Amino acid sequence: WFMPRVQSKARVFADVNVTRPKEYWDYESIAVQWGDQEDYEVIRKVGRGKYSEVFEGINVVNDQRCVIKILKPVKKKKIRREIKILQNLCGGPNIIKLLDI
Repeated sequence: WFMPRVQSKARVFADVNVTRPKEYWDYESIAVQWGDQEDYEVIRKVGRGKYSEVFEGINVVNDQRCVIKILKPVKKKKIRREIKILQNLCGGPNIIKLLDI
């Protein structure tokens, strides 16, 4: 039985931030502009993860369907990191657009 050796993605992209500007990876200095949570209404739960729960929702201002990700109580550092990751990956395959925070 022989298992081919496959390089993990973590090792392949371990130095990705070296080639990017500081604004790309520095989530600790991100200035968060919080939106109004009253603009959104939860319809139903669609999933969950280690740090959040995900819901189908609606923006009551413009009647647009959306996904609402509610973070569990964690340190502000983790919230900032999550926001920065979504901002950076926006437009990629299978990545939702960040509408509001």
